[in-house]
Amino acid sequence: MVSRRGFIKSGGLALFGIGIGGVPSFIASAANSDKIISPYKRKKIFVTIFQRGAMDGLMAVTPFTDQYLKAARPTLFMSAAKGSSDSPLIDLDGHFGLHPAMKSFENLFREKRLGIVHGIGSPNNTRSHFDAQDYMESGTPFRKGTPSGWLNRAVGLMGHDATPFRAVSLTSSLPRSFYGDNPSVAINNLQDFAIQVRGNQAGANLASKSFEDLYDKTTSGLLKETGKESFDALKILQKTDTKNYTPSNNAVYPNSPLGNSMKQIAQLIKMDVGVEVAFAESGGWDTHFNQGREQGVFARNVTDLSNSITAFWTDMYQYQDDLTVMTMTEFGRTVKQNGTGGTDHGRASCNFILGNDVNGGIVHGTVNPLAIENLEDGRDLVVTTDFRSVFSEVASKHLKINNDSVLFPDWTGKRLGVMKA
Repeated sequence: MVSRRGFIKSGGLALFGIGIGGVPSFIASAANSDKIISPYKRKKIFVTIFQRGAMDGLMAVTPFTDQYLKAARPTLFMSAAKGSSDSPLIDLDGHFGLHPAMKSFENLFREKRLGIVHGIGSPNNTRSHFDAQDYMESGTPFRKGTPSGWLNRAVGLMGHDATPFRAVSLTSSLPRSFYGDNPSVAINNLQDFAIQVRGNQAGANLASKSFEDLYDKTTSGLLKETGKESFDALKILQKTDTKNYTPSNNAVYPNSPLGNSMKQIAQLIKMDVGVEVAFAESGGWDTHFNQGREQGVFARNVTDLSNSITAFWTDMYQYQDDLTVMTMTEFGRTVKQNGTGGTDHGRASCNFILGNDVNGGIVHGTVNPLAIENLEDGRDLVVTTDFRSVFSEVASKHLKINNDSVLFPDWTGKRLGVMKA
C-alpha cells in the first residue's frame, strides 16, 4: 500500500492538458464513484505570477529623473516629458514613470489598488536564473536543498479544510513554489486532461503505463488516501463546460499563454471549487539583446503582463474584495545597457501587487541615485527590500497567515507596508 504522504511527496499528482484524448476511462470511473464536492464558502484568494527570465525593473518602472541612468542607457532610457517621444513614460509621482506599454495599469495605480515595490530582490547575489528562481520559490535564499516551496507552506498554515483546488497552478508541471506535503495540482488546460506523476521521465512513464495497475491493486487506498484530491478535481472539471467560458464585465484577455492562464484561473474561481492560492507564469524576460524601448520584446512582454492582469481583475469584479494578485521575478538587469542593445543579469527589480487591501498608488521601497558608487559591484541596482518582507506581508494581511518562522525560515526582517493596516 502506498502511503498518502509518500505518494504525494514523491509523485505530486498533477493535471495537465494533453490536447487530445481526454481523461482515461478508469480514472473517470473512479472519480465518478465518489460524491461530488459541493460549493465551499468563499475565502480569500491569492494569485501569483512568476516572470521567468528576470524582468528589467528599471525599464518597467523608471526613475526618470536619474541622470546616471540616462547616461548608462543612451538608447534604452525613456523620459516622462511630454513630446519626448510618441509614447513617453506614464508619470506616477514625479520621479518614477511606468512604461507606456503598461497603460492598462495606470488607472489601477491612480485608484490606489495597485502598489509597486522597487529595489526588491534576494539577499543571495547569484545571477543564475535556475538558482535564483529556486531560492525565491523555496523562500530560503541561502538553503539549496529546501524540499518545500513557500506557497506550499502557506497552504499548510491556512488551518482549515480545503478542496482539491485550494492550491492550483496553471502550468504544465508543478512549480517549485508548490513542492511539499500539502496537496496541489497543476493544470495546463481545463479542457483536456490526464494524470501525471510530477518528476522525471520515469515518473511520466509510471503515469502513462502503470498507474492503472496501481489503481487495480490498491483501489480503496488510492481513492481514499493517495489520489482523492486529483480524482475529485477531475470529476468536478468533467461536469463543467470549460470550453465556452465568457469573461464578465467585457474583459478581454490577451491570446497568450499568460492571458489564457489568467482566464482559466478566473473560470476556476467562479466555479466555486475552493481556489485559494493560484500560480501562473510569464516567460521571455531575459533581454540580453535588442531589448527595445517603446517597441520591441520588452514592450510586448509588459503589454501582455499588464493586460492579462487587468483583464483578470476586470473579469473578477464580483470577487475583488477577496482577491490579491502579486508578481515576482528572480532578479533584475544591469543599470548600464550592453553593446547589443540589451541588459544583462543584475540584482534588484520591481514587482506589482494588486488588490483592494493593497496600499496602492505608491512606489514602495528605496532606489538610491544610480551613480556607480551606489551600485552593487559597480553595475547593479542594490537590493534594498528582501522579497520575503513583501511576500510575508501579503500572506499575513491577505491570507491571515502569521507564522513567518515556518513560511520563511531564517528571515527576521521587517515588513514594508505594502498592505493596508
